[in-house]
Amino acid sequence: MTQFVDWELATATARRLGTTGPSMGLEEAVEEVRRLRDDAERATVHVAEFTSLTPRTPPVVRVVDRADWSAANVVGLRTVLDPLAHRVSGEPGPLARSVGSRVAGAQIGAVLGYLSGKILGQFEIFGDSGGQLLLVVPNIVTTQRELDADPAEFRMWVCLHEAAHAAQFGAVPWLRDHFLAEVDRFAAAESQDGPDLRERVRRGAALLAESVKDPDSTASVIDLVGSPVQREVMERLTAFMTLLEGHADYVMDSVGPQVIPNAVALRRRMDHRRREAGVAQRLIRRLLGMDVKLRQYTQGRAFVDAVVGSVGMERFNRVWEASERLPTMAEILSPDDWVRRVAD
Repeated sequence: MTQFVDWELATATARRLGTTGPSMGLEEAVEEVRRLRDDAERATVHVAEFTSLTPRTPPVVRVVDRADWSAANVVGLRTVLDPLAHRVSGEPGPLARSVGSRVAGAQIGAVLGYLSGKILGQFEIFGDSGGQLLLVVPNIVTTQRELDADPAEFRMWVCLHEAAHAAQFGAVPWLRDHFLAEVDRFAAAESQDGPDLRERVRRGAALLAESVKDPDSTASVIDLVGSPVQREVMERLTAFMTLLEGHADYVMDSVGPQVIPNAVALRRRMDHRRREAGVAQRLIRRLLGMDVKLRQYTQGRAFVDAVVGSVGMERFNRVWEASERLPTMAEILSPDDWVRRVAD
């Protein structure tokens, strides 16, 4: 099978380029790990009670360092990208294949190494485990200290958001297959006039590397979309990701004040941080081309708020029943249209 990326090099590069710190004693670090695990379990219960989304099995919770976060995402990316190799028409020579895969590996590793110092938590769905809640303990401690936030409140804040994603994928198992099927449709719709899939993957890695070097870059993977069908797939993926992020934000904001005394103030501080230093999220949105249309995930949050306010959580949850009930991008911007189509 064609290998687009030298994944071993990507892992090694991410580990080498990842940041270090904060300063913590061994006992303090062990206690922080224990508390994060406990908070993740409590957050899972809070989210299930509020959303009525109960994972079929409790989510796997891993409290990780930056290198482990990068390694987990290498596994996830490999799961998504490697199966697409059979769609590549024609094979480059051994030298070109080796050089190209190593360049892509170094670029992806550099991006992951950079992001590993920014990400607080993530529900990673594409790796071998089928879904795991990753909490990046050094980043959580560093950010909590920078914000001068209460440690217990800040841990729960992070856990609530990621527990919402764990509920989505744990209670609605077809979401993962839906995403992978859309990626496969994107690959199947290769334009005959544009670069092949192999070149697109490598150029995509280069665009991400460019974004790391220049946060003001307007480069987007949208620039690599070569056919009308691929644009349609990208539109659906954008709507899908906007729904998931908006729903997680809505859940976090709704549950937060019930369990975090200073939730409103903490949200205000986190919004400021996102505006001032949300490099990781901007890169992810740029990767999906979402900055072109959305700028932020505020539309997804507004969609969920409007629908739940109109018809309640039970009828909103029809969105999880089948892929046909997911909102389109137009419906996210006009929630009443989705309500008339699905929830009435």
